[in-house]
Amino acid sequence: MQKQKLASLGAAVGLATALTATFSAHAADSFPDKPVRIVVPYAAGGGVDIVTRLITQKMADVLKQPVIVDNRPGAATNIGMEHVARAEPDGYTLLTASNTLASNAALFPKLNFNPAKDFTPIGAIGYAPLVVVVRSDSSAKSLKDLVAQGRAQPDKLTYGSAGNGSSGHLGSELLKSEGGFKALHIPYKGGSPAVTDLLGGRLSFMSINPLEVVSHVKADKLRALAVLNPHPAKLLPDVPTAASQGLSGADATVWWGLVGPAGMPPAVVSKLNQALQAALADPAFKQRMSEIGAEITPGSASDFGHFVADETVKWTRVIREAGISAD
Repeated sequence: MQKQKLASLGAAVGLATALTATFSAHAADSFPDKPVRIVVPYAAGGGVDIVTRLITQKMADVLKQPVIVDNRPGAATNIGMEHVARAEPDGYTLLTASNTLASNAALFPKLNFNPAKDFTPIGAIGYAPLVVVVRSDSSAKSLKDLVAQGRAQPDKLTYGSAGNGSSGHLGSELLKSEGGFKALHIPYKGGSPAVTDLLGGRLSFMSINPLEVVSHVKADKLRALAVLNPHPAKLLPDVPTAASQGLSGADATVWWGLVGPAGMPPAVVSKLNQALQAALADPAFKQRMSEIGAEITPGSASDFGHFVADETVKWTRVIREAGISAD
């Protein structure tokens, strides 16, 4: 009797599993049959928001459904990331991920979600390299000069950033680590006030997105010393790379990509990736990304997953070695 009950239970479980698989396959086949929402964990008008809105129209054309941008800023992107991590893994709620996906687990040890486990990678969008800048009258004429100053007078150099844990903060800490020098971090509430203080001579240097300082460089108010990437920056093509100046490990960018909740059906991921690749190949998108100094990085969901994993390892090391916290 007990064996019969167990057999019946096993058959029921098997039937339920088969029905679930059939339902999932059908859902993937019909995807999407309603609008897709992309959560941007920043306020409207910023770089991540702009990049997201640039890809939505072409993705919508391919998916034949509206693709809606949903801005959910706050808590260093954790509000938006947690919202997507807790969403149904059906492909209708996505996230425009950026550097914080790889760094926030180390910066915030008590998150209500796991950035490494609670998301499904869909595909990379692109990146912009950081550039090291000083005031035009700085005695540092090259990156080697700046490094030498930091070694000789470790209590003198200061650098600004958009805040603790920002890409500029972590990029500068990586630069310090690779160069073996010291500098005091001054966090600001955004990049603009930090640039203002750099222009005013109250900071020694910054590591920042070229788009935010290219006008000052061209006006000879700031001097760009190095690009923190193996490749020259589109907006500042004559600026030498850090690698060419002996710091090959100083590689820091701002980057963007799409992810969804963990457990998404592979067929849905594939459809979303195909729509994303079509958006990245669109001539109008390429032109606009070039204008803001960004490089496009097409590729598979697996490619993006490996990239995020590598970035997580790198920035976790930098954060722990430098003793950085989000507070």
